Amino acid sequence: MRHIGLRSILIVSVVSLPLGSGWPAGDQTEIATIYRRAAQMAAAAVLRVGTSRCGENERCDRLTGCISPTPPQEPIAEALPDDQDNRLYVRELHVFQLCGQLAPAAPTGATAALHLIGDDSQEAEEHKFADAVERWNGDFLWAPASQTSDVVTRFGDEARAVFGPIPDGDCTDGAAQTIPLQIDGNVVDLKPNPAKPGNPLEFEHRDAAGAVVKWTDTISRCDKPSLAGSVTYCGMNSRMSRIVRGNVEWLSFCRKSTSSLEIEPEGYWQRSNPKFSRLGIIGFNRKTGEIVFFDGTKKRKDFDWTQTFVPPGGHSYSDRQGRAAAEALYDPTFQIACSACHDNKHAYIVDPHIGMARVGFSSDTGKGRDPALSLGDYLPKTSRSDNSPFRIIGSGYTSTHAAAIRRAKTVVDPGGTCTTCHTLTTQITGQRFASDAVAQEPWISRPRWAQLLQLRAEQMKLHQIDSHRTAWARQSGQGKIHPWMVPVDGNDLQASMPEISPDDWHKLSNCLWDAGGAECGYRPLYTECPAPGRGSQGNDTKPTNFAAIQLSLPSGEQDGDRRLRLSWNYLNNLGGVPERDDVRFDVALKSMTIPSSAEPPGEADYPTMAEAEGADFINLAEEIGKSHGAMLIRNIAYFGHAKFTEPAPSATPREFRLDLPAQCNRRYLARILPKRFCFDQSGVKYAEESNLLYADIRCD
Repeated sequence: MRHIGLRSILIVSVVSLPLGSGWPAGDQTEIATIYRRAAQMAAAAVLRVGTSRCGENERCDRLTGCISPTPPQEPIAEALPDDQDNRLYVRELHVFQLCGQLAPAAPTGATAALHLIGDDSQEAEEHKFADAVERWNGDFLWAPASQTSDVVTRFGDEARAVFGPIPDGDCTDGAAQTIPLQIDGNVVDLKPNPAKPGNPLEFEHRDAAGAVVKWTDTISRCDKPSLAGSVTYCGMNSRMSRIVRGNVEWLSFCRKSTSSLEIEPEGYWQRSNPKFSRLGIIGFNRKTGEIVFFDGTKKRKDFDWTQTFVPPGGHSYSDRQGRAAAEALYDPTFQIACSACHDNKHAYIVDPHIGMARVGFSSDTGKGRDPALSLGDYLPKTSRSDNSPFRIIGSGYTSTHAAAIRRAKTVVDPGGTCTTCHTLTTQITGQRFASDAVAQEPWISRPRWAQLLQLRAEQMKLHQIDSHRTAWARQSGQGKIHPWMVPVDGNDLQASMPEISPDDWHKLSNCLWDAGGAECGYRPLYTECPAPGRGSQGNDTKPTNFAAIQLSLPSGEQDGDRRLRLSWNYLNNLGGVPERDDVRFDVALKSMTIPSSAEPPGEADYPTMAEAEGADFINLAEEIGKSHGAMLIRNIAYFGHAKFTEPAPSATPREFRLDLPAQCNRRYLARILPKRFCFDQSGVKYAEESNLLYADIRCD
């Protein structure tokens, strides 16, 4: 009976959900199928939620129990091909994300059991207590990013809680850079050719000094074809913008590309044309290694960079217009695994396509071209190693790509060269970028069948990329840029510098394809969410100034004899973000008769850590309930931080306050525990240390 009731509730919930603009439109049968399958998955998900019930299923979302679909077996791409297999995959992603919205709303076993308890005096007192706590403190009892279940909006709220205010994506600001196209060592642009009748659009080739070398009406190859996959190999005039706010930087990439993956002399490719097809935004905290990816919707054929792009979730919880616009702007399926390429513990990857100065030209004469043919130090090199923290933010994204995230590893080069400067992984920085960098074919000593299929697909993709590379880029002597990394000193591309040997490459490639052993020094790529107060990553603040004060009841209140106020101070300084808002406090409370000796309580008298962490929590009112033998008040924000408001920036500890109804001649014992909302598959991380506080309420 319970199972049938659960399914009924879920199906009713589906009908009441708004159909956001990010979901499939037009085909009502398709929409109904997605809703029906999501409701079925959500009904089963409630029974499997939690790590133990997910078992060994890597695609099981540990927070909701929903099962993400298996991605297509093909090289990671920036856009999926529009074929039947990928359309089915995207549909299943819609099912998975909708399941995530439905499953948490289903009644839990603990909640259902609550309704079976008789309304005896103890339960009545518990409800009375909970109602008073809610009235007195309810404005400040709330979890971050909990206002909505919409996939895109919740994603933005999670990102703001970690990174602080998010700027609009903007590819037209004064600092935005155009990505140059280079052919035979010259800069190429699309312009009207003044030497021909009618001034047709053609490709103008200029040398480093700015002199026109020639005009062509076609382009089939370039010096630095894109390694992204499923984008135009030799595209031009994409734009990039970088905004830095303290430790956090935001990169907006407005990429021009077409479905043919080839470039034609059409107005779309002109620098003055603001149309582009791929919107990507990356946020990164260089101190904590936290990274987030916003990917533009795949439903739109083009975007316009004369407009700015509001972040997911708008600029605040109250930004209704921005939140609505964001739901139509970003991809709610997270179908593209951005982290597969951006996996080197930096905000960006350095490859020849971006035209960095340090991936330039070999000879002294050739180096003069660098300023003309690169972005210079616009994307500066930062010092981060394979030991650096690195964590993806966004519960929707991390649940979709959970399996790949768990499997990803960093690699140590058995030859002792490539990983002394670079972080290489068992993802794309290893399997594609490293292979292209040294001009060697991916290789596995004894591939499993699944590995063999992936290896062949990657070899084909690299062949397609290389077929778009000019012979000039591979020449010896002046101007040589391929291979674009060599052992010992990767920036020194002179012809005399030795390239990696086939034997050393085979050892490294075997590791990069997760087919090696101890010689590869495998370690998890992504690091754990840090608990509050662990003393690392700039996170060395612990709560202080604990106090328990007995006050009179508020006017008109009758719930209790006195008011007990617990207070403390805390600064959430992880990553040096003054508006960071991902930490809350839980308080577990017990009461007892004041002992006649009035001796202080012992450790065993206080609520346990398990009770403070909400073991078998039974809800009574909003964020208040029972955990075993203790009352539990959850998700306490700092005083003044009202529900669904943005935090004011602060560099000093904030005041936290909790008012409780108290009875005369009772002792109240509290365990106060901070926790961090991780916004990934780990849920929340509780501090390793809690704080104990007690007060004797005497009414003499």
